[in-house]
Amino acid sequence: MSRINAEPGDTVHALPVMWSWQEFVDRAREPDSIDNGDGRNYTDDEWAGASWEEALRLAEDGWTTVLPEVEAEVAELRERVGDQVLTTALVPAWDVTGSEVDVGVYLSGVPECMVDAVPQRISARGRVVTFLVPTGYVNTTPHSAVHHRGVALAALCSSIIASGHSVEIWSGFCSYVSDTDRYASVARVVSAAEPLDIGRLMFVMAHPAMLRRLWFAVWDSAPEPVARRFKQEVYGSASYDCFPEDLPEGITDPYVLPYLSPEDSQWESTDTALAWCRKMFAGLGLLRAS
Repeated sequence: MSRINAEPGDTVHALPVMWSWQEFVDRAREPDSIDNGDGRNYTDDEWAGASWEEALRLAEDGWTTVLPEVEAEVAELRERVGDQVLTTALVPAWDVTGSEVDVGVYLSGVPECMVDAVPQRISARGRVVTFLVPTGYVNTTPHSAVHHRGVALAALCSSIIASGHSVEIWSGFCSYVSDTDRYASVARVVSAAEPLDIGRLMFVMAHPAMLRRLWFAVWDSAPEPVARRFKQEVYGSASYDCFPEDLPEGITDPYVLPYLSPEDSQWESTDTALAWCRKMFAGLGLLRAS
């Protein structure tokens, strides 16, 4: 399993939090700040899992692939923090400055005609189960391992949702560029406040282009010194662990999954991946042990 916390002496270089899937995709689309980034420019589409254009299409339309049906009995999920169930959603806020113009308000002469999406805590139905899934893995990791792990995680997350609870999924790409310098970025890719998009969930969890196209592109468009060093260090090295402190303040008790290592034998097939993930979810108290 992954470490619980980062090393105390680590220096963390973090990008701004991405609060929604659209914000993540928009960040990946931004122009590169370096001229040799791999996200959109790498020529080996087979290794990356898709071309740049295909990766963007999958990000918009989702990845249609078979999600196995699993019989999993969801455990009694009790609130760990108070009685009110909360999640974080983006809500519009109007002011004299902002990212977009509200044309109707502008034409009415109101000075506060600029609007921004601001994160706010709102009530949600049932228990909100928050996962932080490390996206990083070494370059020798086969596509099959990525796929098997992702399919298993997506299937079990779907079981929790089908039981009447909500799932919030964060994707993190975190790695080391030296013994103590750690680069970290997180994006909320599935919100508890929106209907579940299985195609998006499958792309996020199980497709190599999520890392090798979109996440690389996010870092390629980071401020030039950050992007250049990260690329020079081949987008960092293990461990690719994510930690609770990588998430924004206010998100409590997330389930942080271990990062995918090619030495892990449990990803050899969908069946072995499901068995391992089922055992892990039971250990976390999310599923009843069979």
